[in-house]
Amino acid sequence: MRLASIKYMKSITFIVFIMTIISCSATQKLSLHAEKHIDYSNPDFWASLPEKDDPSDLSPERIKPVADGGVDIFFLYPTSLLSKKDRELINAPIDYKRINAFTDKSSIKYQASIFNQVGKVYAPRYRQAHIYNYYSKDREIAKNAFELAYQDVKDAFEFYLKHYNNGRPIIIAGHSQGTTHGMRLLKEYFDGKPLMEKLVVAYLPGIPIPKDLYTNISICTTPNDLECVSSWRTFKYGYEPRYISREKPMIMVNPLTWNIDTTLIGKSFNKGAVFKKFDGGILKERVDAQIHGNILWVHKPKFPWSFLFTSKNYHIADFNFFYLDVRENAKHRRDLYLSKNEN
Repeated sequence: MRLASIKYMKSITFIVFIMTIISCSATQKLSLHAEKHIDYSNPDFWASLPEKDDPSDLSPERIKPVADGGVDIFFLYPTSLLSKKDRELINAPIDYKRINAFTDKSSIKYQASIFNQVGKVYAPRYRQAHIYNYYSKDREIAKNAFELAYQDVKDAFEFYLKHYNNGRPIIIAGHSQGTTHGMRLLKEYFDGKPLMEKLVVAYLPGIPIPKDLYTNISICTTPNDLECVSSWRTFKYGYEPRYISREKPMIMVNPLTWNIDTTLIGKSFNKGAVFKKFDGGILKERVDAQIHGNILWVHKPKFPWSFLFTSKNYHIADFNFFYLDVRENAKHRRDLYLSKNEN
């Protein structure tokens, strides 16, 4: 994991953008990228597909992914367009090799792989908005950047439904910018819609999701709930960014217990985390967790070279602190869903 990239995420809030105005030439590049839809029949425009050999197939325990699992996971990766050198792009080109390679060796390997023991993993590439769009003073440019990214996500999801899904149950998962788009995807395609019957669960950490966003999709309040959404944002225990106090109530679920209780849950409940050394296997009982308002508090865990990690924002590890916890819960909910819907 690129833990240093946390510095780019220190002040993310939902619908609050605070960045310098992007140049007119960048706007021209955006319009050029927006001229055409992505052809998702091309496997190159998917970071992960069941038939592809990609990093989502990897495992810290070096075990092979399940052949099927009975459900699909539609995974939306976080922002990897982070560099100041790329700032003028606003959105990443779909075929940006350097960014795609970074995405694959970070999020697809360290996050999407969580679900390869649960079912078939689908992760579309999309013209992600540059990280600076989250802070933009020019709301119109930022809005257009995220709109373009979401249009790709929407196109990919519709292609997936038409050509890959075949009526199978679906888990929606994503992180950070992936959650920005995933929460909207849930609202437009599942909330009160016929497709909601196919929703097993959604795991969408890293970006605050308002409690009142959904009419029919509930918040996960037990490990057994279905057709529900779990979200959390991880910070060092005792630290609360000032902007949190200005937020409306957000969905916050403890990934150690999968409920909304505010009790501190000890490290002994942590089934296993994955840190920078992916092939080092699962590190068990490293992370505790406590819901504190709109955020999740975690005492700094110990891992190799952890003394060099001084950030109080654990955004980059929202999934990886709870790698095995998410995997085992997803398998559990999958089994419950399939048992409930047996014909």
